[in-house]
Amino acid sequence: MTDPRLDGKKLILGVTGSIAAYKAAELVRLLVRAGAEVQPMMTADATRFIAPLTLGTLAKRQVLIQVFPENQDGSWTKHVDLGLWADGLVIAPATANTLAKLANGFCDSMLTATVLSARCAVLVCPAMDHDMWTHPATKANVDRLRSFGYTILDPERGELASGLIGVGRLPEPETIAAFIGEWLESRTQVNRSLEGKKVLVTAGPTREAIDPVRFLSNGSTGTMGFALADAAARRGADVVLLAGPVDLPTPAGVDREDVVSADDLHRAALNHADADLVIAAAAVADYAPATAGEQKMKKADEDLVLQLRRTPDVLAALGERKQNGQVLVGFALETRNGEANARGKLERKNLDWIVLNHANEAGAGFGTGTNRVVLLGADGSRHELPMMDKAAVAARLLDLITAQETAKE
Repeated sequence: MTDPRLDGKKLILGVTGSIAAYKAAELVRLLVRAGAEVQPMMTADATRFIAPLTLGTLAKRQVLIQVFPENQDGSWTKHVDLGLWADGLVIAPATANTLAKLANGFCDSMLTATVLSARCAVLVCPAMDHDMWTHPATKANVDRLRSFGYTILDPERGELASGLIGVGRLPEPETIAAFIGEWLESRTQVNRSLEGKKVLVTAGPTREAIDPVRFLSNGSTGTMGFALADAAARRGADVVLLAGPVDLPTPAGVDREDVVSADDLHRAALNHADADLVIAAAAVADYAPATAGEQKMKKADEDLVLQLRRTPDVLAALGERKQNGQVLVGFALETRNGEANARGKLERKNLDWIVLNHANEAGAGFGTGTNRVVLLGADGSRHELPMMDKAAVAARLLDLITAQETAKE
C-alpha cells in the first residue's frame, strides 16, 4: 500500500476487546508500509483476542496497556506526551464498552487516558453485534462522541461473530487505512475557501400535523445536512442552518433555526434567500394533511381517509428568486432512474448542482453515518464519490463545488 497522505504521520492505534481485534495486525502492517509511525495501545480485554507481541513486532514499538507502563522513565505522563506526539488517534475496533467509557470520560487504561489528553484528531471505528450497535444507549454515546468532534467510521453490514447478519462488522483493514488517509488530509489542511460568504443549509425532515399527536414525516436524521453546515463553517462561512426535528448538536460557529413543517421551512428559507450558497439537504414532505385536527382523533370502525395538499416547493421558490452569482445545490434521494430523475430536478428548479444518492443502497441515504453520492452539475459535469463517512462526503462536496464555481469566475 502506498499513500502519501500517511507518509511520515504519527498515529496511535487503540485496540479494544472485540473479536475484530485480529484485523488490527493487518491495519498496523498497512499503515507502517505506507510510511506512518504507529504506536499500538491495547485494553486488557483486547489481549485476549490478539497478542501484544504481534502488534508490537509489526509496529516496532512496545504495546502500551496500563496507564502507568512499567520500566519506563516518565511513565506517569506518558499518556500526555503521546497525546501531544500524535497526528491522529485511531481506535479500531472500538467496543460498545469503550464507546461508553469515551463518551463519559472514563480513564482506566492507557488508551482512555490518552484519548482524554489528546490534542490531535480522534477517529473511532466501532465493532459489535447488530443489536448492540442499534441500542439507544450506544446511539447516544456515538452522538456524544461526534459532538466532541470525534470522527466515527460506522461499522458495515455483514456476517457477525454471533452468526447473525446485520450492521456491526468492522470494515476491512484496507478500507480503514484508506479512510485514515482521507481523514488526516481533511483535518490537516486549512481551507478558508468560504471566508466572508453566507451559506444557507437546510437539514432533517419536516413534520406535517394530522392532529396534536400525529404527523406525516420521513426517516431523515439530518446527519448529512449538519455535516455540510459544519464543513462550511470550518471554511470560514457565515452559516445559517434551518433544522427540522432532529436530535443533533449544533456545529460550532453555526447559527441554527429550528423549523417543523414544510411551511415553516419555506418561510425561513425565503428570509435567507440572499445567501451566496444554498445547500438544500432537508427531506421536505411533498404533501401535508389538508386540515389538522385540533383534538386527538379517536379510532373508529371505518378506515380513515386523509385528504392531502401539496406543500410549498422550497427549492423551486429559491430557484425562482436566484440572484446573480448565487449558487444553489439540491439533493435527490431516489430508488430508481436516479440520474435521470436528478437531472430533471436540477433543470426544473434552476439549480447549479444536485447531489444524488439512493434510498435502497446499504450505507447510504437516511439513518446511516456514511453515504455514497454522485454530484451532478448544470454544466453537464458528473463526480461520483465512494462510500465515506458523511463528514468526509460533506468536505469533498464543498471541495468540488467551490473549485468548479471559482473556475467559472
